[in-house]
Amino acid sequence: MPILYSFRRCPYAMRARMALALLETQIELREVLLGDKPPSMLEVSPKGTVPVFILTDGQVIEESLDLMVWAIEKNCSQWIEIGGLARQKSVIEQFDLEFKPLLDAYKYDRGDALHPAHFYRDAATKWLDKLEQCLVGQKYLLGHRPQMQDLALMPFIRQFAFVDKAWFDAQPRANLNSWLDRW
Repeated sequence: MPILYSFRRCPYAMRARMALALLETQIELREVLLGDKPPSMLEVSPKGTVPVFILTDGQVIEESLDLMVWAIEKNCSQWIEIGGLARQKSVIEQFDLEFKPLLDAYKYDRGDALHPAHFYRDAATKWLDKLEQCLVGQKYLLGHRPQMQDLALMPFIRQFAFVDKAWFDAQPRANLNSWLDRW
């Protein structure tokens, strides 16, 4: 059976688990304590981050987006029907590059940071506003059906929302809140 090393709250691992759930295939899920990574995981993936997916033939997939693409190409092509794989993947990569560092700086506010947490929160809202506009008149980012892009971005938006849920809920982004609630 394929093995997935995961961590419950990691947004990268969440997106990987969601994509694998589309396959409706049994996998062995191994929850990792990030402070005590198992040697069996580090042996196949020395970088030491989750997710790590090991197929029955020994192939290792170490990046969440690669794992999503692998799962969707297996038999879930309806998840890339709108815009196609290349376009959706490009948006996801841009989101990861731009939004994730802001999320981390906001969530893990450090005393030695260049700016206070609200600076990073406010910078990240440019993405929230962009997603809000995508959701005008439709339930999902690209239309009326969920797509890979929804699966890939949702765990990060969820994590952002829960840094200060009262603040997030009070923002004028009703479409984004409804989208997040659907998940």
